[in-house]
Amino acid sequence: MEQTAVTGNNPAPGAHPPGAPGLPRTWYPSRSRLITRVVGLVILVGLTILAVALPEDGGWNLGSRAGVVLTGVFGLCFMLALGRPKVVATDEGVTVVNILRVHHLSWPQIVRVQLRQGDPWVFLDLSDGETLAAMGIQTSNGRDRAIKAATELRDLVDRFGGVEPGRN
Repeated sequence: MEQTAVTGNNPAPGAHPPGAPGLPRTWYPSRSRLITRVVGLVILVGLTILAVALPEDGGWNLGSRAGVVLTGVFGLCFMLALGRPKVVATDEGVTVVNILRVHHLSWPQIVRVQLRQGDPWVFLDLSDGETLAAMGIQTSNGRDRAIKAATELRDLVDRFGGVEPGRN
């Protein structure tokens, strides 16, 4: 099975015509988000049960038990941060939420949307020469869904003011 990279003038097979996606539009890796939330809750619940079940005669006082529960809270927070990425397109531009940082981009700042063979997520080429990973559109939900999402975002960039290198 041949897989197609989404770049510049190479749309995904069967892609929407330009202008098809409506705004606001949000993309996020639903499978990864679900898994990180479930695992985070399992960590918290498991460590809370452990804190309650620990024997008092083993030196596990209230402070020690609270520390175990607090470790579970940190585990949940870490997993929620891993499931945080998303890309939100509005009339004003694109907000890219990655694990630790949020980037607000106006449409003209985005030069190109790329999802090449082997890339784990979409990359945005910016007008200042930088490249920004948009982890909210990733191949963990399936390559075809990622290609479709990347094509939708590319079509929006074309419609709202992004200019690809070599285009007039």
